[in-house]
Amino acid sequence: MRIGEEAPEDDLDKPARSVREALVSSYGKNPILESSSEIVGPIVGAELRQKAILLTVLGLLFQLIYIAARFKGGIWGVGATIAALHDILIAVGFLAFFRFEITLNVIAALLTLVGYSVNDTIVIFDRARENLMHRRKEPLATILNDSLNQTLTRTIISNGTTFLAVLALFLFGGEVLRGFGFTMVVGIVVGTYSTLFIAVPLVSWWHGRKGGTEVAAAAGKTP
Repeated sequence: MRIGEEAPEDDLDKPARSVREALVSSYGKNPILESSSEIVGPIVGAELRQKAILLTVLGLLFQLIYIAARFKGGIWGVGATIAALHDILIAVGFLAFFRFEITLNVIAALLTLVGYSVNDTIVIFDRARENLMHRRKEPLATILNDSLNQTLTRTIISNGTTFLAVLALFLFGGEVLRGFGFTMVVGIVVGTYSTLFIAVPLVSWWHGRKGGTEVAAAAGKTP
């Protein structure tokens, strides 16, 4: 239940207390049992949001470094990071357009999208690395395209089933989980096309402009 009344800074429990008193006066024969109560003030909320932003930035930075080291090239990490950042920005844009409140649940959903988006990209990148080990003389653009097609069925099935799950969460999860579900619904759709049309094409374009095959061979080497 959402309470429209704004709580004063010196008495944050006032709206909830008013609701409890109204219920007691209207339904005195059915006593209310309050099992737990938690209050997050504006200062704590702002602090949590700042930490969430910091964690998101650090997560993107560390994943860029790890993927760049793992695939022997910075552009692989940059491609995955740009795709993940794109997903977060689009999701935040939809939240602002539909006037969703940025709650802790929404922040948790945005952090979840970072990992989900990168995981989807890594599946294709890893298949490309496997193909590079056996097809080092072929152009990287061809290998990336083949790798994307080889994992396309997996991407559609896994993302499709996840989309149905978060859609059910959005539709039937209630007011508390509505923001989380909406963020995940948007993020799954955006994350799918960002992997296919941003991360992979970015890597292909970068290596294509360099016009060499040495970087492709380096990425195909086992660590």
